[in-house]
Amino acid sequence: MSSPFIPREYQKLIIDQHLDVPRCATWAGMGMGKTSATLSSLELMYMCGHESKPALVLAPKRVAQSTWPDEAKKWDHLRNIEIAPIIGTEAERKLALRNKNASVFTINYENLPWLMETLDGAWPFGPVVSDESTKLKGYRSRQGSLRAKALGAVAHTKIKRFIELTGTPSPNGLVDLWGQAWFLDQGIRLGRSFAAFQQRWFITMRGETHTTMVPQPFAQVQIQERLKDICMTLEAKDYFDIKEPIVSTILVDLPARAREIYRGMEREMFANISGHDVEAFNAGAKSAKCHQIANGAAYIDPVADSDEHPRAKQWREVHDEKILALESIIEESGGMPVLVAYHFKSDLARLLKAFPKGRVLDDNPQTIRDWNAGKVPVLFAHPASAGHGLNLQDGGNIVAYFSIDWNMENHLQILERIGPTRQLQSGYDRPVFVYFILARDTVDEQIKDRLEGKGTVQQLLLDAMKRKQK
Repeated sequence: MSSPFIPREYQKLIIDQHLDVPRCATWAGMGMGKTSATLSSLELMYMCGHESKPALVLAPKRVAQSTWPDEAKKWDHLRNIEIAPIIGTEAERKLALRNKNASVFTINYENLPWLMETLDGAWPFGPVVSDESTKLKGYRSRQGSLRAKALGAVAHTKIKRFIELTGTPSPNGLVDLWGQAWFLDQGIRLGRSFAAFQQRWFITMRGETHTTMVPQPFAQVQIQERLKDICMTLEAKDYFDIKEPIVSTILVDLPARAREIYRGMEREMFANISGHDVEAFNAGAKSAKCHQIANGAAYIDPVADSDEHPRAKQWREVHDEKILALESIIEESGGMPVLVAYHFKSDLARLLKAFPKGRVLDDNPQTIRDWNAGKVPVLFAHPASAGHGLNLQDGGNIVAYFSIDWNMENHLQILERIGPTRQLQSGYDRPVFVYFILARDTVDEQIKDRLEGKGTVQQLLLDAMKRKQK
């Protein structure tokens, strides 16, 4: 039943917890298979008759739309689970709710108030899974975030099994734990109200512009002791060989208009992007244009097939799906710095706009010093700038490939900067997490096959760029 990439004993711990503790939290890092283990738990609950109503999974939008459905399709033992994402327009969401065959429904947190209003007092779900449960940290009994408050209205009256999943339960400190714990025990362990929690374990420091809550010296130990029976922490280094990176592939789906543009370029070597006619004159240019579209933006000059071309100046955005996927990775990192590999200058421009606190790996030695000192939350690096000998491992252990290219050396160059060997040499007992953000059914997947040694560049390029005839 376990994934070939995830130790069986690790998955068994999660499954046993979900079966034995109806309201519980699993704290496990990125890429550790929380989704597949939780789906396995739900499958066992249905098979054993412990649950009869469909589950509701709360997650960030992209995760609800793609990650959970995709994970269910990967494994044979989950073939009986049908997942219905409650995503899209209001009409699409209502249609998804009417799916009588679904055993799991997924919805993004932002639509929780809408869901409660639409159900109008009814509650057709059994188990509730909160993926990235820090989204619930803003709950307050008298105020707080609307999405958490909407869920709070039914959390302890209509929901008997509540499962929380996150790799970063307290990214901003212990103060983040009360809201999440309330959904599990209605305040029994950490206080019936946030005010009671605050008064017991924190000192309020009032400044001229803001107020800071500082934990009491005994807070950490006491809070851990109170939560230990319902919260389980799993660390990657205890179950994985940290001499090898933990690799995850995140597939994003092109929106309808972007898919139309991509297919036009793929089949006809022609596309219209934001009113600009873009044409590719040969297979190489066609591959480059498709690669650009898959990333989310394309140069409008027909001969600009690379950044080096003098006419590669103007570009137009096609979609932001990869940006959203990277947002999820950065959010799940819980404040740990993320090294991001990009390919085109248009990629970098969009990344800097989306993540204004990020920095670009340049020739300034202070940039590397700041990264290694933990002062740079996101570092954008082009393989050409990450030359041999650069040491970036002190700054972090997470790398995300926003874009990949055909050059194996470029791919390895980025990974080597923070890879397992450098981590161990520097005395870090921690795994390296690698994320590939790929656009589904695009040249991205052919490039990934090349990097995995599944074919020559020429053959994969030919296969990817063949005209698709019906």
